[in-house]
Amino acid sequence: MSEDSGAPSEDSELVDRANTAFYEAMERGDLEALSALWLGEGDDGAEDVTPSCVHPGWPVLTGRGEVLRSYALIMANTEYIQFFLTDVAIAVAGPTALVTCTENILSGAPAEEGSDLGPLVGQLVVATNVFRRTDGGWKLWSHHASPVLAETDQDESDEPPA
Repeated sequence: MSEDSGAPSEDSELVDRANTAFYEAMERGDLEALSALWLGEGDDGAEDVTPSCVHPGWPVLTGRGEVLRSYALIMANTEYIQFFLTDVAIAVAGPTALVTCTENILSGAPAEEGSDLGPLVGQLVVATNVFRRTDGGWKLWSHHASPVLAETDQDESDEPPA
């Protein structure tokens, strides 16, 4: 974790905890805990913002209901998911915080016949999470995740020699 000013502040520590709680709720498939982490109509500081989310390959989802429905759908269709976060950077500016990170994701599809777990798939995604300070703590305002296109040996051989 890092912050623009160098030493971590109390706010950046709280944002880091909220960010970690977001990913842990996803790993557990806990929609109730995940919902509590998103800005809601009753949250102080949420009057002038609308939650939004972009999952890799999805269009922009706007509004708390649409965002939470997307997570319910993902959780219902994901047997296993684990996030290993790297390159986490946190910047706090007044009531808003920005977290950027790399999501190293390991996920499993539904189990195949005769198996406890379906095939595991690894994926690398970069994410930006925007948080808003409320009376109830730091809440997610926006999540935007984009896949990282890794270079393959084929890509390297297509380049002309130096």
